[in-house]
Amino acid sequence: MLDRKIFFGEIERRLCKGSLTAEQRCGVEVKLNAFERYGIADDRWRAYMLATAYHETAGSMQPCEERGRGRGRPYGEKRKLDGSVYDLPDRIYFGRGDLQLTWYENYERMGRILQLPLLERPELALVPELSARIMVEGMTRGISGRGDFTGLSLEVFFNDRRDDPLQARRIVNGMDRAARIAGYHFLFLAALRHASR
Repeated sequence: MLDRKIFFGEIERRLCKGSLTAEQRCGVEVKLNAFERYGIADDRWRAYMLATAYHETAGSMQPCEERGRGRGRPYGEKRKLDGSVYDLPDRIYFGRGDLQLTWYENYERMGRILQLPLLERPELALVPELSARIMVEGMTRGISGRGDFTGLSLEVFFNDRRDDPLQARRIVNGMDRAARIAGYHFLFLAALRHASR
């Protein structure tokens, strides 16, 4: 059982330079609640999801829009992954949420799996509880049976034979900032374990 008071004290000390804001605390609470709701019990999985959200939200732990809204990137235009152009819906699928969901196809897939109208209303990815649900589904073999962002999932990198927070970055975004996120992972993991004694 996680003692949340101890956990928040630990992440305040380890990650937030002694000052955890109410916004950060609220964002972490939503994610911890999602872990409980969806049966995420492995501390390594929880730590890695928290670390990824910490990185992708610039430490705020709140779902956010990508800075620049995809300007200068292919997904910042009305383009699909294959380069084809779409007219409808009249939306741009730049990064949104705790993990910066991007691309038409990813909004479409996640919307279908979670039964949410994400293509028509991509801003739903900014609703904290829905963003946490997208994170859990996208990073695990959830409803779809696969990692929905890249085909890889936490089950591949954290199991009885493997404990690999560096390569786990491939679940979301290649190896971009992999070492930094692995560092956050270890800090969240230490806090989780300290608060579960």
